[in-house]
Amino acid sequence: MTVRQRFLKIVYPLFRFLNRLFNRKSNFFSSSKPAVRSFYDLKAIMNNGEEFHFSTLRNKKVLIVNTASDCGFTPQYEALEELYEKEKSHLEILAFPANDFKKQENHDDSEISAFCKKHYGITFPLMRKSKVVVHSAQNEVFEWLTDKERNGWNSHEPTWNFCKYLVNEQGNLTHFFESNESPTGRHILSAIGAKN
Repeated sequence: MTVRQRFLKIVYPLFRFLNRLFNRKSNFFSSSKPAVRSFYDLKAIMNNGEEFHFSTLRNKKVLIVNTASDCGFTPQYEALEELYEKEKSHLEILAFPANDFKKQENHDDSEISAFCKKHYGITFPLMRKSKVVVHSAQNEVFEWLTDKERNGWNSHEPTWNFCKYLVNEQGNLTHFFESNESPTGRHILSAIGAKN
């Protein structure tokens, strides 16, 4: 872990506290509109090169997160893993590393995987590094997540690293959460129907 990464991991709890204290507005959008194109037709390439078919995710909620190793929100990996461990019987978390914001993911796939496992103990699926913002090379999954003609309602692309998209058990996109919404915060826990 670099000095910057260590620093960010230490100051992140303070950042979360200040965000809760001063940020009263909602940082998420939701809808119950059904998808136009099936979520279950999608697939992604995992960090290890294997294909991950979303048809295997039927009857589970899915939280999709764009991630980066050198971001102020990188410590959210810890909260994502905590959430995954508690809810994995009915929730899948998929991380999509990307270098779209201020070059905060300059590592290759093997370095990203090693970093996530060593420093955050990640056990949820990690996908191959890709582009998540609207662009000609945008990842197919994020094309679906950010195009209301496909997902039924949402056109919010990631505004920074660690934005989160929640898909329900029927394959419909139900929520978009901004980066500062903690994976273990009340809005996300409520949306996924977390167990106590």
